[in-house]
Amino acid sequence: MHIFIDGKYYREHQARISVFDHGLLYGDGIFEGIRAYHGRVFKLREHIERLFCSAKAILLDIPYSRAAIVRAVVATCRRNHLRDGYIRLLVTRGVGTLGLNPNRCRKPSLIIIADKIQLYPPAYYDRGLTIVTVPTTRNLHSALNPAIKSLNYLNNILAKIEANNSGCEEAVMLNAEGFVAECTGDNVFIVKAGHLQTPPLSAGALYGITRGVVLELAAEAGLRVSEPNLTRYDLFNADECFLTGTGAELIPVVKIDGRVIGTGRPGAVTRDLIQRYRALTRVSGEPI
Repeated sequence: MHIFIDGKYYREHQARISVFDHGLLYGDGIFEGIRAYHGRVFKLREHIERLFCSAKAILLDIPYSRAAIVRAVVATCRRNHLRDGYIRLLVTRGVGTLGLNPNRCRKPSLIIIADKIQLYPPAYYDRGLTIVTVPTTRNLHSALNPAIKSLNYLNNILAKIEANNSGCEEAVMLNAEGFVAECTGDNVFIVKAGHLQTPPLSAGALYGITRGVVLELAAEAGLRVSEPNLTRYDLFNADECFLTGTGAELIPVVKIDGRVIGTGRPGAVTRDLIQRYRALTRVSGEPI
């Protein structure tokens, strides 16, 4: 595997960052997870735009243009002969001192890793996931805005640990008001009487790229779509539930906190949207 670091490529065993990089010391940096399908990088420009939005929010000056990052991502995929896989794009604050002050960091670093990924076993897409609600709440907007896709993912990791301790792969995270925000790495959707619903971004949901694609596909399919505040009660009594994310794509949920969702099997709306999403990934994206 060849890894891009600040304009150069390194073999996996040679790729290094400084122990003084603030991305390592303090989680001071941002990232994107991107998928490649059939020789195309899916929604690459949307991911890069979100990367720049995260950078602006934390006053991080990315030392590359959007076009230069597009070229670097595509070139890294080519160098690794990657037609179907996962790209991790990171920007760290760069090498600094042991103090917190970001002004001591000389220059941000850009890292691109292109490899394979399998988030969930294939059987889960056929049978559906069992998930739980966990005590760890989503970060407050006034503390660390969930819209920032930062390298500090402890909030999500603590929730993932609680899910694993409960024997589940994924967890529902609530916000401080008790409304559903998202899962540890995915956005959440429900279907009720043919009406597709997902929590609003203001509830603490990430500005998910896959989330946006699904909202568009649902509208094209003629579904009624809205973004209301949702409670656990709404999830329990949904006809269908599924999660969305770059790594997960669309994955059905059939049980939450011991409550069976709908029939206990992936529903018709979920299955239709999965097919529409997969069809889109076959024809859309930046050519590698």
